[in-house]
Amino acid sequence: MIWSYFIVFALLAVALWAVGAWAAWGNRRTLAFTTTGLGLAVFFAYILIMWITLERPPLRTMGETRLWYSFFLPLSGIIVYSRWRYKWILSFSTLLAAVFVGINLLRPEIHSKTLMPALQSPWFAPHVIVYMMAYALLGAAAVMSVYLLYFKKGEDLDKEMEITDNLTYVGLSFMTLGMLMGAVWAKEAWGHYWSWDPKETWAAITWLAYLVYVHYRQYHPRTVRPSLWILIISFCLLQMCWWGINYLPSAQGMSVHTYNLN
Repeated sequence: MIWSYFIVFALLAVALWAVGAWAAWGNRRTLAFTTTGLGLAVFFAYILIMWITLERPPLRTMGETRLWYSFFLPLSGIIVYSRWRYKWILSFSTLLAAVFVGINLLRPEIHSKTLMPALQSPWFAPHVIVYMMAYALLGAAAVMSVYLLYFKKGEDLDKEMEITDNLTYVGLSFMTLGMLMGAVWAKEAWGHYWSWDPKETWAAITWLAYLVYVHYRQYHPRTVRPSLWILIISFCLLQMCWWGINYLPSAQGMSVHTYNLN
């Protein structure tokens, strides 16, 4: 089974990302871009092979969505690094991607070809992929918030807040696009755009929380600490939306959005 080869692709990709993170600290930008890019290519090659082998996009189980999250974290990291030259961002993205890779190695899941009819919609893959990109960007924004609250020294945070704002704005844009795709998919599959099941309810709560951040920044641009706490709380809500609802009694047996945890 293709899953048995995951460790080879994963360890090679993480090793390349780690070299890229090391190169970034040493101001070796060419090496950082090259090795991080190669790591992304290796990891995405595995995702493509799994996609072809399963004859469906690998997005059905939590393990499969963790694959995409592990891919998008270094991708968002290298984008931030290329734009703002933050040396630590590749270290963060590599470490967090390695954590998700490790979870998949320690908890392998069953990956069958079977998809329920609703998941065979052409909206299924772009909806989840766009959401995973949003989660990666908003994860980076959350880490920036913790960094600015507890580790950044000094009062001039304009540059750091610009980065945090841009990560959040782009992440929220992806989240909004993902919600719209999900609504179209739901209409096609179940006959309605929105049903307020547990997943949709938490998605709306999360979206509104990030919208609060956007408006707070608009009207209180010089008040930084409350903004950062809003981001951290919003990211906690995002975790509930992503995987926490799988453990809610209200979602058991009724939500069409809970991931298969078997």
